[in-house]
Amino acid sequence: MKNFLVLGLALALVSATTATAEKPTKKGGLKSGLQPGENVGPFYVTKCAGAEDDGVAEGKNLCYRCRNGSKPQVMVFTRSDDPKVAELVKKLDEAVASNEESKLRVFVNVLNEDKDDASDIAKKFVSTTSVKNIPFVVPNENANGPDNYGINPKAAVTIVMANEGNVKANYAIANAKKLNVDAVIADLSKILE
Repeated sequence: MKNFLVLGLALALVSATTATAEKPTKKGGLKSGLQPGENVGPFYVTKCAGAEDDGVAEGKNLCYRCRNGSKPQVMVFTRSDDPKVAELVKKLDEAVASNEESKLRVFVNVLNEDKDDASDIAKKFVSTTSVKNIPFVVPNENANGPDNYGINPKAAVTIVMANEGNVKANYAIANAKKLNVDAVIADLSKILE
């Protein structure tokens, strides 16, 4: 009887450990982009669409990260135009509008091997989501984003949230359909404090 109890406890412990190990992490089990505590560096992009009132003309090459300075900012790097990404962008657009006092900034980087395709995807994104406050850009390093940001080529979506030039939250996922929009939006509190 005692042996069965010990065996039962051992099996329960192994099952609990296995369940914990298999449970996906908040980041989708994928490391991509700058991590909390790291500094956000400059990188150049070309504005393709969106944020008509931000004073930057479409086609201009600039560093939005630099332009945003130490303000709280969200940098979305996406290879996908999945509806989940569109949902995220719409919610981030609402967050920019409702956090004017904190000067929250967001910009979406469309990643693609072909720069023209990336630009077309960005323009389509803006027309289908009707966002008003978010510029859509294509990084000069268009396939995987800026080298100094460490965007994982397997990541469909990488989100870096920073304030005062320092990363406060990171979210990355291989399959855009599994993007947890609510979890990402909840992390905005880390940069709006």
